[in-house]
Amino acid sequence: MPGFHWASPSTPLDAYLYVTHTIANESERGLAGGTAQPAISSSEVAEPTPPGSVRVLIVSQMWPSPRDPDLGAFVAQMAGELERRGHRIERATIDRRGGSKLKYARLGWAALGSTVRHRPDVIYAHFLVPAGALAAVVSGIARVPLVVTAHGTDVRNVGRIRGVRALTRATLRRADRVVAVSDFLRRELTARLSLPARKIEVIDCGVDLERFRGREPEGTREKLGLEGEGPFFLFVGTLDRRKNVLALVDAFERLGAGQLIVIGDGPLRARIEGRAGVRLVGRVAHGRIPEWIAACDVLCQPSLEEPFGQAILEAMACERPVVATSVGGPPEFVTPESGVLVDPRSVDSIRAGLERAAALPSPNAAARRVAARHDVRIQGERVAELLRRASASG
Repeated sequence: MPGFHWASPSTPLDAYLYVTHTIANESERGLAGGTAQPAISSSEVAEPTPPGSVRVLIVSQMWPSPRDPDLGAFVAQMAGELERRGHRIERATIDRRGGSKLKYARLGWAALGSTVRHRPDVIYAHFLVPAGALAAVVSGIARVPLVVTAHGTDVRNVGRIRGVRALTRATLRRADRVVAVSDFLRRELTARLSLPARKIEVIDCGVDLERFRGREPEGTREKLGLEGEGPFFLFVGTLDRRKNVLALVDAFERLGAGQLIVIGDGPLRARIEGRAGVRLVGRVAHGRIPEWIAACDVLCQPSLEEPFGQAILEAMACERPVVATSVGGPPEFVTPESGVLVDPRSVDSIRAGLERAAALPSPNAAARRVAARHDVRIQGERVAELLRRASASG
């Protein structure tokens, strides 16, 4: 594009346009220097895979790392399950929070480079924008089928952030299959984008039932330094407005009993520090979450909206009752025997939910039975079958 000049991209949309323009130009000129050649040469031979397995490129703007161990752990968990099943996994991912918006350009380049080197049968993207949009560009250039999973924030951003609706529509048009992590999110996709329900599969990220299982709390509490009277309530998530952590702290104070352990970080941290009965732990690697759940009596997630509720499901797998928001995905799996649904906009409703949930059995066998239906092995097989079908149509 003659005369095209680019300053540092200031939004994901700008970064997406930058990557689209750059990749298009580079693919025309040839990726190996100035010789014209296709993005994927027909002379390249991909490494063979076992019968029934597929070569998968995962593209995600969230992936855990030592610096940010909780970032996108659910994406890594599903990737691990696919790999365990014999599928060959490559990835182009962002593994840290913050940084320049050029990270999205680098993500697009990483996705294209991996596609050229490894020739995947299918691209599996997490989040519609920006990762899904970048994957759609690569999918179009390389003519590789695309499956994309919507997780929640990406759908909520449609209509809220300039340009996201158009990018999302383009991504969904390119996708061979679309996954929503809950029926709530499927309905949101059809309502906001008029996407036919038949194109959407509802598959959540599942829970590892071997890692998340029932344990006695006493030894774990001693190991984690938890002392004093219960009940022990636990919150796991980002300390922001959507997770509704301030209302939870207010409700806990009104309850006037027990202790509240808060795992996570975010913009509301300063408003939680020093509150009576509240222990602020900070971010914790996903591998350590089971021991914190084991140490608690009730897990709490009264979010203003929760597209699915991964932490809720993990607590239920650990045989703990839950307090969950009534807005979003949790009503699809939280039963009266396993937890309490609350109005997230009412501190009194949350306080009553804490009291009622603390009275439920803990360990809670009913919660474990519900979680077993979402075993990551079951969900992994469903995703694998979707990827096989998509790759066969490419």
